[in-house]
Amino acid sequence: MSISTPVSLIATGGTIACTTDAAGALVPTLSAEELCASAGLIPGNLPGEVTVRDTLHTDSSEMGLSDLDRLLVAVAAAVRQGPVVVTHGTDSMEETAMAVDRLIGGPVVLTGAQRPADDRSPDGPGNLREAVSAAATVTRPVIVMGGDVVPAYGARKVHTTADRAFAGPESGAVTALRPACLSREGAAPAPLEGLRVDIVTAYQGADSTLVDAALSAGADGLVIAAFGSGNAGGLAPGIHRARQSGIPVVMCTRVPSGPVSPVYGGPGGGATLASLGVRSGGTLSPAQARTELLCQLAVSRQADR
Repeated sequence: MSISTPVSLIATGGTIACTTDAAGALVPTLSAEELCASAGLIPGNLPGEVTVRDTLHTDSSEMGLSDLDRLLVAVAAAVRQGPVVVTHGTDSMEETAMAVDRLIGGPVVLTGAQRPADDRSPDGPGNLREAVSAAATVTRPVIVMGGDVVPAYGARKVHTTADRAFAGPESGAVTALRPACLSREGAAPAPLEGLRVDIVTAYQGADSTLVDAALSAGADGLVIAAFGSGNAGGLAPGIHRARQSGIPVVMCTRVPSGPVSPVYGGPGGGATLASLGVRSGGTLSPAQARTELLCQLAVSRQADR
């Protein structure tokens, strides 16, 4: 494979690095160099074209904010030198992708796999080759999986096993949805650790117990995975209390497609809650809206210091 632009590869674990242990469970075992070798991107055979670094070695469902901070620092340093590819588990890839987009920006490609490295037909090597190729052409963070190039902002995982695991907003309005990076170009990313933003889902019969629990636990912000176009039902009293306390609340929908539209009245209606200052998450998944709010809070906290 020919690579025209030097690329930094940062490995974090995930299914792409997993093999099957003696008990039949998948565990991340492959290093960055081994991932390159599996994709035919052997650094020794491609001098100066691919540099590798192991930053984490974990299942992405176990990543915390301290892990994400560590990864963001590594990506920010690497992207100053040129394009970056990050291998990552798919479980929380959309969240990391959002953080990279909001706090770093630039030519960063995240990729992973739906099948482990020792599968009879692993998808990781192909995804990695495509990610390295894409890194030379993109200008903002993207996810490359199963032949798709999905903008990081607005991405969500849409299938648990299919190769084409991620999708972005429908209707082609991606450019309008992607605001400018929160950080100055070349600036160190604001740390996220120490902040808390919780997601609470609306459902039939729900009351404000979980909203109040999040506030009692010290939540710095809330994301509501609401009914339909952004209606909170029985969560409304807790949301009122959050806003009275100055806690930012973002309204998303638990529906897979379509935007939040605050048009309904009533105690838990979207229009009523918008009048209290509840923000719209637009077409973002609740997970991505949470990460965006974390990034906003982190940048604000850093500016206040």
